[in-house]
Amino acid sequence: MPGIVNNITAFGCFVDVGIKESGLVHISQLKEGFVSDVNEVVKLHQHVQVKVLEVDEARKRVALSMVI
Repeated sequence: MPGIVNNITAFGCFVDVGIKESGLVHISQLKEGFVSDVNEVVKLHQHVQVKVLEVDEARKRVALSMVI
């Protein structure tokens, strides 16, 4: 699904996919192989394609992956 990067952290990035909570793409799910810096892979407001890995309704968290 399409999304837009709306926050970048040391452990990954948050992507707006059109629901209330932004989903997290963990640094290990940004691309194949090792990533030392999230900023080398994504930029703020970048349009990306993501896949939903897990939805935790109780904790209001969505886990995403950019490794498709």
